Amino acid sequence: MYIEKINGPDDVKKIEVSELPKLAEEMRHALLIRASKHGGHFGPNFGMVEATIALHYVFDSPKDKIVFDVSHQSYPHKMLTGRKDAYLYEEHYDDVSGYTNPHESAHDFFTVGHTSTSVSLACGLAKARDLNGEDGNVIAVIGDGSLSGGEALEGLDYAAELGGNLIIVVNDNDMSIAENHGGIYQNLKLLRETNGQAECNLFCAMGLDYIYVDHGNDVAELIQAFASVKDSKKAIVVHINTLKGKGYAPAEQHKEQWHFNGPFHIETGKPLYEMEEEDYSDVTCNYLMKKMKEDPAVVAITSGTPTVMGFTEDKRKEAGRQFVDVGIAEETAVALAAGIAANGGKPVYGVYSTFVQRTFDQIAQDVCINNSPATIVTFSGSVYGMNDVTHLGLQDIPMMANIPNLVYLAPTTKEEYLAMLDWSIEQKEHPIAIKLPGGDVISDGKEVTKDFSILNKYEMTRKGSKVAILGLGTFYGLGNDVADLMKEKAGIDATVINPYYITGLDEEMLEDLKKDHSVVITLEDGILDGGFGEKIARFYGDSTMKVLNFGLKKEFLDRYNVTEVLKDNHLTKEQIVEDTARILA
Repeated sequence: MYIEKINGPDDVKKIEVSELPKLAEEMRHALLIRASKHGGHFGPNFGMVEATIALHYVFDSPKDKIVFDVSHQSYPHKMLTGRKDAYLYEEHYDDVSGYTNPHESAHDFFTVGHTSTSVSLACGLAKARDLNGEDGNVIAVIGDGSLSGGEALEGLDYAAELGGNLIIVVNDNDMSIAENHGGIYQNLKLLRETNGQAECNLFCAMGLDYIYVDHGNDVAELIQAFASVKDSKKAIVVHINTLKGKGYAPAEQHKEQWHFNGPFHIETGKPLYEMEEEDYSDVTCNYLMKKMKEDPAVVAITSGTPTVMGFTEDKRKEAGRQFVDVGIAEETAVALAAGIAANGGKPVYGVYSTFVQRTFDQIAQDVCINNSPATIVTFSGSVYGMNDVTHLGLQDIPMMANIPNLVYLAPTTKEEYLAMLDWSIEQKEHPIAIKLPGGDVISDGKEVTKDFSILNKYEMTRKGSKVAILGLGTFYGLGNDVADLMKEKAGIDATVINPYYITGLDEEMLEDLKKDHSVVITLEDGILDGGFGEKIARFYGDSTMKVLNFGLKKEFLDRYNVTEVLKDNHLTKEQIVEDTARILA
């Protein structure tokens, strides 16, 4: 085997070009076995094997610096830069992250998992090289799907003025996570169809040199192309036409489904573990499909991740023009929602919490200053959500809950969520965001009669004394568990409150608690700094009420164990009861 002997890029260069396809075959086999057992980003990596081999054959990493956009296509790169064991041997699968990571290797330059950044990052590396009077190549690798992101176009715009070596490899597989959307992809299609010869050329129009490689999975052709641009003195685009998921028939045929996969049976492609439970993606899609049929003004919006709201390909076709995918362009998604709402439409933008930070400015400026009654639903904003450091969903409470005019709601059950969503779509007074609970969907079957238009009114679900527990969203259930344990251990009948509103205070209820409570506990599924609990603590700042805020400390977690993180942050019922007992003592 070749791959077993690869300990760094120098070992790749020792292999005859005619033998490199065998190396590619071995790498794909290793990727397939690992993915079937461990899961991970599948299609992006299978499509980039030959290009990665060619990059390391031609360039001299780490002196020549390769920056991978998103970096979910960096598994082959890791295999060739001293980390092959993490892809060959099951006991080492978790030795590496799913993204580039400078802590793992000198061949990685950024920890990055959000899209459209590589060209700008590479421009920065190249600028510093030139300022320091150094030499070497800087290579940005960016997929066609990432080109819809504004920062990618900003980076391309600046690259033409850099005045030094910069090589931009555009990996064009005619796909984003789902299908590509937007006018830019018509030009990429034209370039593919004309073998890169079309006069209408986005990259040339932006002042960049350009070459095209039609067989982007032919390692010899790629080596020739990369060698021709090595040590160039200006910015140049190498546009390569690749096949996402190459080498595994199910992934080639169903590219969207195989962008990322959990463990599966290699023979059939079917998952090892069937997911039977209802999730909030299904709940949202089912509700919106019904709502769309009743009301043509309702429109669902996504920014490149349509299945976040359950809109699989068949559902997108059924929804027709009432479903909009703007591509990987969160800023446009929010501004579009603001415009639709301002002109009488009823937009619902579904987005993973981790990507909300990419469009903070539009939420504040385009939606909230204009008080546009758009709806934003945040998914996976939870300690139970995605746990890669680049995809944490723990910051949306302090980020969004402090924007004026925005009403940020935290349901605790499926029924509460649907009632909030229905109210949000129909009301015309406020921008609304809804933070979905983490963990399993809880459905209690109870009819929700609350009038959400009467803002900032909490609900006291258990009346007690001495200790009051405000369990926000995900942690409302934990609040009840704490109350039960407190009754058992200390004989205290605690009050339990469902706050609903992250953005506002029920001052009347909070004031009333002073009469027969001495401790208030807040529980929130997010970072404490700037969060919900601090608002409560500030309210009681000039009183004798003691306030205990429980949530997550401000830190970048990576591939964490949820149970351990909850314990580290005193978010178990036993720890909360013990901490409360100390305060009462």
